[in-house]
Amino acid sequence: MVASMTAADWIERIATVFETSSLHFGHGTDNARDEAAWLVLHVLDAPLDGSFDDWGRVVSESRGAEIDRLARARSSSGKPLAYLIGEARFAGLEFEVSPDVLVPRSPIAELILDGFRPWADPARVRRVLDMCTGCGCIAVAAALNLPGASVDAVDLSAAALKIAARNVRRHDLERRVRLLRSDLFDDLPPAAYDLIVANPPYVPRRQLAGLPSEYRSEPSLGLVSGEDGLDAALRILHRAPFFLARDGILICEVGESEGALAALLPRMPFLWLEFVRGGSGVFLLTRAQLEESRAAVAAVIEDRKNVV
Repeated sequence: MVASMTAADWIERIATVFETSSLHFGHGTDNARDEAAWLVLHVLDAPLDGSFDDWGRVVSESRGAEIDRLARARSSSGKPLAYLIGEARFAGLEFEVSPDVLVPRSPIAELILDGFRPWADPARVRRVLDMCTGCGCIAVAAALNLPGASVDAVDLSAAALKIAARNVRRHDLERRVRLLRSDLFDDLPPAAYDLIVANPPYVPRRQLAGLPSEYRSEPSLGLVSGEDGLDAALRILHRAPFFLARDGILICEVGESEGALAALLPRMPFLWLEFVRGGSGVFLLTRAQLEESRAAVAAVIEDRKNVV
């Protein structure tokens, strides 16, 4: 039976398995069928860009066995499929991933593919900072979509930077993407970036234990940021104006902590971006806005230090 099954047969079979398992979909797909298709196409070495149309292709017995093995591992472990296959897709590009990095899934991909228009002129962007780079997906995608820019990619995790380095080499960007280890801005050399893109941890510590196992399989360093999830975002708001060019902008993702951040800084002129392909919790601020609000941010940070 396995030897005579087609690609379409396997997708339907695996989708049924996933639908009847206690799985969460949110690490590259949002439903069982798309995840099954991703798994099958990966094993078949088929393109993931929507161009594959050989659904009647008979899958060999050996590849069928590999599909079955991965499906069983996904169902039993609760780990993201990306970790099991060592690959993830972001902004139309393939990246190596491991449990040392978060699985790419940011709506910022849409901004990158649009060249950050209308918020920036891609032809005039020369220096970009990718804060909390993880596997390097934002840095790599930004470099490829902003061909005149050099990109600094920053992370605190040495293990994550090793993965990022391999992805930079994979996309032949060693001359344009520089990897730096730093705790946010703390160890960075002086610079004036046209664009800072930040995807820091923003999950409240108290919520981590209640997340699906797929999220708990990821490094907590990339997820959790204090009791309310806002420690890293506040530090970025406080220091970013010192690293932006005069007309520079900050784009930062805080996900479901959007409401908490807006409530904490009610006078901060956050521009919350909207996405055609879905997603939310990403704000934009100019250097001037950050400078004007810096005292308010500093006061909030200081108040939080005094909370027992």
